[in-house]
Amino acid sequence: MAVVMCPLCSDDEDVDVVRRLEDGGRVVRHRCGYEWRDAAPAARRNAPATHSFGELAARFPKAEDVEPGVLRRVARLKEQYLAVRPDFDPRVAAYWAEYQEIFSPDGLRTCDPRRLKDFANSEVGARPGNQATFNSAWNELGDAAAGESTRRTIEYLLYGPDDIPLGDRLQRLLAGTESFAMTGFKEALLTRVLCVVRPERFLTILKYTTEAGGKREIARTVYGLELPAPESVNWTLGRLILWSNDLLLSLAGEGFANQQHAAAFLWWAKDRPA
Repeated sequence: MAVVMCPLCSDDEDVDVVRRLEDGGRVVRHRCGYEWRDAAPAARRNAPATHSFGELAARFPKAEDVEPGVLRRVARLKEQYLAVRPDFDPRVAAYWAEYQEIFSPDGLRTCDPRRLKDFANSEVGARPGNQATFNSAWNELGDAAAGESTRRTIEYLLYGPDDIPLGDRLQRLLAGTESFAMTGFKEALLTRVLCVVRPERFLTILKYTTEAGGKREIARTVYGLELPAPESVNWTLGRLILWSNDLLLSLAGEGFANQQHAAAFLWWAKDRPA
């Protein structure tokens, strides 16, 4: 079989043909379990070249790519922002501590399924937006089945196989390639789980790109950096979510009470005119 590379793993070993298509293309599966449509040979010759994980990571914008003048402007904004004492919702710390316990391996196995549904519809600490798709799926499945699917989704995200990196586990849940993945439990909710469990690392900016302003828009408007479009299969949205989070966290720097404070600054700075 002509060499094709798994878009999740950037690996071309043990890729098997699942079925051939009428247009000459084929559906293939990597040993990791991910399936995708591989174009016909002629189309593949005209397709953009794929890149390894290391090449993609090296090409992703870095903090040092921000122009000095932009950094000075953001530093002035940060000084102005930090001069005002943050007004935190007193419920957040207790709520997140509670869900850190629920999302522990033992907590996931024993918690009331309704606690998982409540989390998906809560705005405490981070607002995931309307979850109509998730709620409809939950109501259709019922508490027991929906709770089990949601539990397995969160468990896979946080504690999945060590040989599948977090960004690729995230991508597989986003793409729906795992049969147990809960319908509607997508980017905003998956990122919110990471924010709760790893509050020292993850900013409470729950979407990579959105008209209202996601990580990509904040990087552009605040720091003048153009992050890759998520449509490119080379990058995968799962990786972009993590890499953009780490980039913005690095750029925001120290001095904030916590990562929610840093995220609030980035949201605020996004709307300050240059």
